Amino acid sequence: MPERIMGTVKSDAEREIVLSRVFDAPRKMVWEAWTDPKQVAQWWGPNGFSTTIEEMDVRPGGVWRLTMHGPDGTDYSCRIQYREIVPSARLAYRHGSDVDNDPNVFEVVITFAAAGAGQTLLKTQSTFSSIEARNAVMKFGAVELGIQTYEKLAVYLESVGV
Repeated sequence: MPERIMGTVKSDAEREIVLSRVFDAPRKMVWEAWTDPKQVAQWWGPNGFSTTIEEMDVRPGGVWRLTMHGPDGTDYSCRIQYREIVPSARLAYRHGSDVDNDPNVFEVVITFAAAGAGQTLLKTQSTFSSIEARNAVMKFGAVELGIQTYEKLAVYLESVGV
């Protein structure tokens, strides 16, 4: 089983959550699974959730709108605004609900690094506006839900093969 390193990392302001995992797939394959809307729809979200991609324009300034459908029937509309794209290496974006001026928007940086023969170290760093905002998402289980999403990505990558 690939190495799994998950949890929180505290910055000076303790406003961050960092998740990371090594996947048994080449970096380009993991990148494409993360940036191709047809692939993302196959694995995105925690256990029991499905995802509808409304639009996904992976470029600086581009927008990704998605709806996560919860197992209880609740829909969660999200809007992501890309700030930086380095193909097969780095994504940076603002993530919030699909409303203008969302007060709970947070910054995300995802890095894709080679981690041995045919493996990729994926690291997701989320930075919140305050310690309280970070603690609020921790309270509803953000780390565990992120771990579940990473696991679904691993299963998806295995299913499409290397």
